[in-house]
Order: sequence, then C-alpha cells, then structure tokens
Amino acid sequence: MTCTKNTIIEKISEEIDQSPPEAKETVETLLEIMKSTLASGEDVMISGFGKFQVNEKAPRKGRNPLLFV
Repeated sequence: MTCTKNTIIEKISEEIDQSPPEAKETVETLLEIMKSTLASGEDVMISGFGKFQVNEKAPRKGRNPLLFV
C-alpha cells in the first residue's frame, strides 16, 4: 500500500473523528517537528514505529546521458 500524506490525513480524520483540516494540521506539525529535529543533527525515535536519522553519503560522479547518444 502506498502511504501518502493525504492518505494519512484521511485515516486520522476517520479514526479519531477529526475534521480533515485539523488532521492535516496535526500531520504537518508532526512532520515539521521531525524535519527540524533531523536538521539539527538529532535522531528521531518513535516507539513502536521506527527510528529516523540523517545518513551522510559520499558524493558520486554524475553523468549527462544526452552526451552519450
């Protein structure tokens, strides 16, 4: 199942009998908290759900496929 932000908002709205705009605000607030926490270098651990962390990756060499035609 693909889980989009809109799907989550609809489910929250149905499950806890919250209006869609209120559910959207709840989801947006949660995601903003997670983004700001991750941006500050901290991990986010939601018990029973998962751990989110920023992984640094080494740069990779890009290629322009139009040059190889």
